[in-house]
Parts: sequence; C-alpha cells; structure tokens
Amino acid sequence: MEKIIHELNKLINKAIKNNESPVAAIIVHNNKIIAKAYNQRNKSNITTDHAEIIAIHKANRRLKSWRTNKCTMYVTLEPCEMCKSVIKESRIENVYYFLPRNSEKKQYKGTKILSIDNTIETTEKFIRNYKKIMHEFWENKR
Repeated sequence: MEKIIHELNKLINKAIKNNESPVAAIIVHNNKIIAKAYNQRNKSNITTDHAEIIAIHKANRRLKSWRTNKCTMYVTLEPCEMCKSVIKESRIENVYYFLPRNSEKKQYKGTKILSIDNTIETTEKFIRNYKKIMHEFWENKR
C-alpha cells in the first residue's frame, strides 16, 4: 500500500503543478501497477479526462482488452457518477478511494435527455430498422 500511496502522491502533485484537480487513480493487476493517471480535462479540454477514465484507457491498452475484471483501482477521491459508470462497464473488480465526495458539491443539472418523437414517418422507419439491427447483432453474439 505504501508504494500506491507514494505514486498517488506524485500524481496529485503533478496535477496541481499542471493546474488540474488533484485527483489521481492507479490500476493494479496481479499485484503490479499497470496504469496511473491524474485529472487532465483543463489541459485537454476533453470532458471525460478524469483520472479514473484515463487510467482505464491505459489499462485497456496494457491488457489488450476492454475488460479489466481482474484489476483493482485506487483513487484519491470517490469517483463521480460518470466515472462510476465507466468503472462498472470496464468490469474492475474493486475500487478503493481515500476521500468521499463532498455531497454538497453542486452538480450540473441543465442537460435534458429526451426520446425522439417517433410519430414522424422517417423516424419511425429508422427506429424499426435500428431495432432489427440491434436484435440481429445480439442474436449473433449469443
């Protein structure tokens, strides 16, 4: 654990130096660190450049697989909802965080996610075709 804490410390200091949120993540596989990252979205201007997601990308490349189910993640701050979803999708086995998220932190609530009105003929046709494509795709996978 000392090595992980030491690496996390280096990463959060690097984040601060680069004017980023001091959040860092490390992924371990077979007792070896295979990926490490810190938040970088201020520098990259990419919304998803959170430490957890960058670390998962690195682990995917290292393992040559999108599945990281035999891995453990250590992160300095409890992951946000976006990162929790990506972590679950990546199949990481365990996630340990050192500090819980501030429950009083304001979350952006302006985005509306809406279903397309399928009463328009072209939309209805697209939806029917897409349902068929999805059904056939998953039928062939299973």
